[in-house]
Amino acid sequence: MSALEDKYINPLTDFGFKKLFGTEPNKILLIDFLNQILPQRHKIKDLSYSKNEQMGLNELDRKAVFDLYCIGESGERFIVEIQKAKQNYFKDRSIYYSSFPIQEQAKKGEWNYRLEPVYTVGILDFVFDDHKSDLELLHIVELKNQKCEVFYDKLKFIYIELPKFKKSEEELESHFDKWLYVFKHLSDLQDRPKRLQDKIFERLFEAAEIAKFTPEEREAYEESLKHYRDLKNVVDTSREEGIEEGIKEVAKRMKAKGMSNSEISELTGLSENQIDEL
Repeated sequence: MSALEDKYINPLTDFGFKKLFGTEPNKILLIDFLNQILPQRHKIKDLSYSKNEQMGLNELDRKAVFDLYCIGESGERFIVEIQKAKQNYFKDRSIYYSSFPIQEQAKKGEWNYRLEPVYTVGILDFVFDDHKSDLELLHIVELKNQKCEVFYDKLKFIYIELPKFKKSEEELESHFDKWLYVFKHLSDLQDRPKRLQDKIFERLFEAAEIAKFTPEEREAYEESLKHYRDLKNVVDTSREEGIEEGIKEVAKRMKAKGMSNSEISELTGLSENQIDEL
């Protein structure tokens, strides 16, 4: 189906995610969603968007490019990302990315090293290999000591494994359930479900209506949706074939189409060195 035949945008596409959650007019949506997964003491009343590209300490350091990067009115930092496919060293990447909002808090001269909280939130369209038998879809990771006591409560990694969410509209109970339902089913809907009549979802459905997009937005969304569907095809194909050779063959075709190594790496899980060798 063409994107223009759908009524509502797919929030798991790059364009859709940033359209709904990464623009100033819609930041109330991001605030409401984040407040479902944050501890009570760090609930957000307001936030501002920061540039989503962070440079290292020197020009030799690699850049980190986040989907969304924002700062709460109390100084908390939030990295919020959609991850559409498994990626080699995904956990390493999360740790690396979290180091940028930590380092940027450094102050010149005398400084007591006090840091504001840093949260990395990952909305995953896949399941971790080591969590396949675990029914829990929300994972909150923090630094603990050998007694499982929290050592440092201002660095948290929050991951949501969307494929584990199986509830129908009739089974939705919490506000968090409703958000997960939106992420999984928004682009398949033709009308706002009865269980999603809250004012915040009225705002979301208005922002997600493709008919209200400008021609430029519609074109950008079409391209983003194509990219998303290509990724799903790659994942499905590689899963069915179950061999690295199949993945490499797909990567070769992507390379021939002019896709960048970083894009191919994200879609296939191959390292950039492996892609260079193709």
